[in-house]
Amino acid sequence: MRRWRIGALTAALATMAMTAAVPVSARTILFVGNSFTFGANSPVMRYRPDLVRDLNREGIGGVPALFKTFAEQARQDWTVSLETAGGRDLAYHYEQKRREIDGRWDVVILQGYSTLDPQRPGDPIRHAEAAGAIAAMLRQANSRVRVELVSTWTRADLTYRTPSPWRGKAVTAMADDLAAANSYAMRRYPVISGTIPVGQAWNRAWVDRIADPNPYDGIAFGQLDLWTWDQYHASAAGYYLEALVIFEKVTGFDVRRLGEQERAGRDLGLEPRSMARLQAIAHAEVTSVRP
Repeated sequence: MRRWRIGALTAALATMAMTAAVPVSARTILFVGNSFTFGANSPVMRYRPDLVRDLNREGIGGVPALFKTFAEQARQDWTVSLETAGGRDLAYHYEQKRREIDGRWDVVILQGYSTLDPQRPGDPIRHAEAAGAIAAMLRQANSRVRVELVSTWTRADLTYRTPSPWRGKAVTAMADDLAAANSYAMRRYPVISGTIPVGQAWNRAWVDRIADPNPYDGIAFGQLDLWTWDQYHASAAGYYLEALVIFEKVTGFDVRRLGEQERAGRDLGLEPRSMARLQAIAHAEVTSVRP
């Protein structure tokens, strides 16, 4: 397989300073990702596309629309845009979608492929280089842009059924490996501002018995299934947790304040008590993780 390289980019990136916090004037946010961003196999995918600007004009709402709904309830004025492509990694977005994503943004959320490298599962190199390249490009348009990498969740199919580097390991292992890969990307490319611990929030939900860690043996009474029917993508509850973690990490708003009557969760049919528990998990994970 051709090794994807950035060339002289690495040396240039090492000299650029990292932005650690949202600028006071930050009000534009771009989501770049794949099916984990647009909410595949759940009602989240078509949730309120009128709230966001889909740069690919596909009518997607997804996690970005949940973010916007939270923002409205928190009385924050964010203009939310997204550029997504199912089954694609960040190298694809850099190579094929530069025209759409290259611009002046305050915050950019990058979500890579579920196994980091489609051809070499678990290998962080291609993922890190692409994230660094996108961040460097965006810094040319706005030197204060905040670029965050989403650390995604464990796939149940790759843990319990399908041959993979994670089969037979603890259900938390894949998410921990993905988070470690993002930490590596940050160390190698300082233009990346931080990481968003979505997968660690899922791990916390299992440890706290809010969600069931094994969908193949039935879902325990009173617990949530964070995966959808393919045991790969998220359920509405799983995407809801993802959006909560992203929102609190980006804005600093305590998502527990959204409460049991939060609008997006109600629209998705989530039980009020479950909404409050997911909000508490998101808050606990974000406030316990640095950066």
